[in-house]
Amino acid sequence: MKKVYLILLILQVSFLTKGFAQKTIVFTGNNIVIGKNIAILEDPTRKLDFQSVRKSSGFILSHTDVPNLELSTSDFWLRFTIKNESSASLLLLNLEYPTLDICELYYPNSTGYNTEKLSDTYPFEKREYKHQDFLFNVKIPKDSSSTFYLKVQSGEQMVLPIVLGTPQKIAESKLTHDMLWGVLIGILLVMMLYNAFVFISTRDIGYLYYVAYTLFIGLTQTSLSGYTYRFIFEKSPALFNLGIVTFPALAGISLLLFAQSFLGTKQRMPKMNKVFILVIILYSLTIIFRILGFEHVSYRMIDICALCLTVSVYIVIIKLSLDGYRPAKLFLLAWTMFLIGIVLFVLRNLGVLPYNNFTNYTMQVGTALEVTLLSLALADRINIFKLEKEKSQEDVVRALQENERIIREQNEMLEAKVYKRTFQLKQTNDELITTLDDLKQTQSQLVEAEKMASLGQLTAGIAHEINNPINFVTSNINPLKRDIDIIFGALTVIENVGLSDSSRADKQKQIQDYKEELDFDYLTTEIGHLIKGINEGANRTAEIVKGLRVFSRLDEDDLKRADINEGLESTMIIANNLLNKIKVIKDYGDLPLIECYPGKLNQVFLNIISNAAYAVQKRFREDGGGEIMIVTTHDDENVFIKVKDNGTGMDAQTQKKVFEPFFTTKDVGEGTGLGMSIAYNTIKKHNGHVFINSTLGEGSEFILQIPIIFNTKLA
Repeated sequence: MKKVYLILLILQVSFLTKGFAQKTIVFTGNNIVIGKNIAILEDPTRKLDFQSVRKSSGFILSHTDVPNLELSTSDFWLRFTIKNESSASLLLLNLEYPTLDICELYYPNSTGYNTEKLSDTYPFEKREYKHQDFLFNVKIPKDSSSTFYLKVQSGEQMVLPIVLGTPQKIAESKLTHDMLWGVLIGILLVMMLYNAFVFISTRDIGYLYYVAYTLFIGLTQTSLSGYTYRFIFEKSPALFNLGIVTFPALAGISLLLFAQSFLGTKQRMPKMNKVFILVIILYSLTIIFRILGFEHVSYRMIDICALCLTVSVYIVIIKLSLDGYRPAKLFLLAWTMFLIGIVLFVLRNLGVLPYNNFTNYTMQVGTALEVTLLSLALADRINIFKLEKEKSQEDVVRALQENERIIREQNEMLEAKVYKRTFQLKQTNDELITTLDDLKQTQSQLVEAEKMASLGQLTAGIAHEINNPINFVTSNINPLKRDIDIIFGALTVIENVGLSDSSRADKQKQIQDYKEELDFDYLTTEIGHLIKGINEGANRTAEIVKGLRVFSRLDEDDLKRADINEGLESTMIIANNLLNKIKVIKDYGDLPLIECYPGKLNQVFLNIISNAAYAVQKRFREDGGGEIMIVTTHDDENVFIKVKDNGTGMDAQTQKKVFEPFFTTKDVGEGTGLGMSIAYNTIKKHNGHVFINSTLGEGSEFILQIPIIFNTKLA
C-alpha cells in the first residue's frame, strides 16, 4: 500500500508542476486546438469571484488537447493566453460542446475585463452566432497577447474541445460539420422510413423496435451535438436538457426490446432475457429521476445502464453466435462497429488519439454503420425465414409423400381387414337379426302369456260372475214351466166349461171356483216374479259379456278415440272377483275421448288394479277394511288416472325396480313379473308417464298421465 501511495504522490506532484509551464497560444491564421495550453482551476464552493480567480495559484495545466472534466457540481475556470501573429484582429473561440449550463468568457479591455455569458439554458435566439456550439469573439491586435478566463459548469461530465480560428475558417469547419451530420441524419431517416414500411407490410414487431431505436439513437447523437437545441427545442431549453438523459435511456430500452425480439432471447436465453428486463427497468428509473430533477443521479445512472447494456448484449450475441445463430453474428458485427466508434471518440477525448476530422466523427460513423448493419440483419432474417420456410416445405413434402406411401399400404391392409371384418359382421348381423326376431317373438309370447296368466287368474271369477245370473235363470225355468203347464190346463177346463150347456151364471160360478182352487192370483204373481228374475239374470249376463268385449278390444292394434272411464268400468267387471271384502271408491271425472290403443290400456288398468287388490288382501287378509280408490281427471292436454290403495305399500328400493321385467314381490307361482313392465311400456308408447307414491305399510298410489292427442312422432 505504501508503494502505491508513493506512486500516486509522485504522479500528483508531476501533474501539478505542469501548472507552472503554461505556454502562450500563438495563432498564425489556421484553426488550432488549444486544450494543452489551458490551465484549469476547480471551484468546489462555486463562490470564487473573478478577482479571486486571477490571484489564485491553484491552476493546473491541462495535459490533453481536449480537457475532460469529471461529473461534478463544481465551477471550472480555464485560463489561457493568446498571441495573435496573423493578419486578422477578430478571432473566434469555439467550444464544441453545446451542453454547458454556464459558459462565461472574461476578456480584457482598456479598463480591465469584460464578460460575455452563454448557456444551453438560454433561448437559442438570443445568441449572436446561430450555432449550437459556444462561439465568442476574441479581439487581439496583431503581434499582441491577451489572457482570457473561461468559466464553465454543467450537470454532466464536460468534454471541452476548444478551437481558435478566424471567423471564415470556423464557418468553413462548421459547414463541413453540418454537412456530415446531415449525411448521418439522412441515413438514419432512410433506415427508419424503409423499416417502418416493412413493419406496416409484415407486422413484425422487431421492425418497430428497430425504428424506435434508430429514432432515439439519432435524437441522442443530435442532442449531444446540440442540433435538437438548435432546430427542435430552440425556444424550450429545459426540454433540450431533459432529452440529454431521456433520449439515451429510450434508445437503450428500444435496443433491448429489439434484441429480445430479433434474437429470441426469451426462448434461447431466458436468464439473459430477465437481465434485459432488469436493465429496461433501470433505464425507466433513470428517466423518472431526470424528470423529478435529480440531474447528477440520472447522469450516473445512465452511465451504469449503458455499461450493463453493453455487457449483457455482448454476452447474448457472442453466446448465440458461438451456437451458430446467424442473426446474432450480424448483430455482433453491427454492435461492435458502434462500440468501436464510441471507443475511438472516447480515446480522442482522453487525449490518446489526436483531435482531427477522423476522430471527431468516429461515433457518427459507428452509428451509421450500426443502423445499416442492423437493417441488413433484419433483411437477412427474412431470407433466413424464407430458406427455413422452403426447407420446411421440402420436409413437409417428403413427410407427405412418406405419409401417402404409409397410408396407401395401410389402406390396402385395412381394406383386407375391413373385407374380412365386414364378412364377420355380416354373419354376426344375420345372427343378431335372427336372435332379434326370436326375441320379438318371445316378447310377444311373454306378453300374451302375461295376458293369459291374468285372464287365467280371473277365469274362475268371471265364470262365477256369469254362473250366478245363469243359475238364477235356470232355477226359474222349472217353476215357470210348471206354472205355464197349470195355466195351459186351466185354459182347457175353462174352454170345456164355456162349451157346456150350463147357464151363464152357472158357468161363471164353475170358473170362479176353479180359479180359487188353482189360487190363480198367486200363480199370476209368481209367473211375473219368475219372468222378472229371468230377465234380470239375462241382463246381468249381457253386461258381463259386454264388459268382456270392451275389455278384450279385438281391434286393440288400431289407434282410435276411446272413453277411459268405460275402459276402467269394463276392467272392474273383469276384476270383480278379486275385490271381495275390498271397498272400491270410484270418482270418475267427465273425461274427453282420447286417442289411444284401448285394449292395451285396459290391460294396464287390470295389472294395476289386480296388484292393488293383491296388496290390500295381503295386508288385511279376511278382516276387511281394505280400500281401493279410482279417480280420473283431466286438464287441457292430458287425462290422469289415479289408483290408490291402503295395502302393504313399497319401500324405495322396490319402487326403483317395480317396472323391471320379471321383478315381482309375489310368491312363486302367483305372478310372472311382467305385468308392471308391460304397463310401463304401454304408457310410454302413448307418450305418457307413470308416477308412484308409496309408503311401506300404508299403501301405494299409481298416477297415469296420458296425452289427449296421440303424437305419432314421439311414439
